Amino acid sequence: MITNVYVDAFNLYYRALKGTPYRWLDLRKMCEKLLPQNTIQDIKYFTAVVESRPGDPNQQQRQQAYLRALQTIPGLTIHYGLFMTNPQRLPKTNPPPRTVEVLRTEEKGSDVNLATQLLVDGFKGRYEVAVVVSNDSDLKAPIEAVRNELHLPVGVVVPGSEKQIRRSALPADFYRRIRLGVLRDCQLPPVITDPHGTVRKPRTW
Repeated sequence: MITNVYVDAFNLYYRALKGTPYRWLDLRKMCEKLLPQNTIQDIKYFTAVVESRPGDPNQQQRQQAYLRALQTIPGLTIHYGLFMTNPQRLPKTNPPPRTVEVLRTEEKGSDVNLATQLLVDGFKGRYEVAVVVSNDSDLKAPIEAVRNELHLPVGVVVPGSEKQIRRSALPADFYRRIRLGVLRDCQLPPVITDPHGTVRKPRTW
């Protein structure tokens, strides 16, 4: 079955990759390992460019290296939303003072972009099976539309534990879980050549 995979980058990162040594992830290898009976056609990766923080000045540099590495994977395209950082006053648990000003960062647009691409590709017959890598409940409606209106199967790859699969709010014809062993076995080479030169896995990864 011709399969397109739609990856919610930040959901994948925060639920499966953060805090592990496996962030230099080869998404095609992962998809082929999780879906051995499927023919993986397109992988669409939805993300936003992060802003480095004072406590982590190399964050954006690491992300850019990874995005360059991803672009060497056949059939993979990157689709960008936005990161917005604004000061905001939030209540403290132990006043006084009762509030404190913090920098609040919100990622905007990736879930909408993913939902739109999932539906457009389905309407245009670009896949026989769609697979969504996310556990974001905002994607429930577009997944239901593909299944109920287009009568196309949709699988969900849930980043996280078995418990998160059972609690997933996303409807699907099948589910897969990303285990640590899969992440370990699906790493990109530490040095990659692209049209601009070489890309190296960041040392802190």
